[in-house]
Amino acid sequence: MSKQTKGCIHIYTGTGKGKTTAALGLGLRACGHGWHVYMIQFMKGQVNYGELSVMAKLENWKIKQFGRPEYVNKANPDPCDVQGAEAGFAHAREVIDSDRYDLIILDEIICAIDYGLLDLGTVIQLVKTKPERLELVLTGRNAPQRLLDLADYVTNMQEIKHPFQQRINAREGVEF
Repeated sequence: MSKQTKGCIHIYTGTGKGKTTAALGLGLRACGHGWHVYMIQFMKGQVNYGELSVMAKLENWKIKQFGRPEYVNKANPDPCDVQGAEAGFAHAREVIDSDRYDLIILDEIICAIDYGLLDLGTVIQLVKTKPERLELVLTGRNAPQRLLDLADYVTNMQEIKHPFQQRINAREGVEF
């Protein structure tokens, strides 16, 4: 277990690429120091994400997805998207309450809030009641100010230029 006495809250948000990648990097660094890491991915159900195969090989890293392969329609989410987010949140609560992990990453939980799949107040309560020593990371676009106010670290990934603007599709090994 970590020797930390005070765990911090990290938020990676913004329109640019790199939020999940930054969280993965932090988790990898923590694993290198013997920390136990758990990553819960909201709104993701793709089995071909590169991180899934690599992280499965690490003894002190667990990763679990809650979502389906298709994109969620923000204007009209499918009931299964709401159910997936709620199941992911319930799992996050269990994992956090277990106090077995040093670093927990809630990947795209901010998007789940933004899409109306999770209640902001419920997520804030989870963050406020985390174990003192737990390092907690939340990722996703459009982080609400109330969540930003709770964080110790806030990084805003700003898109300046992206290959998608030139009609270059997501590439294996880079975007997934």
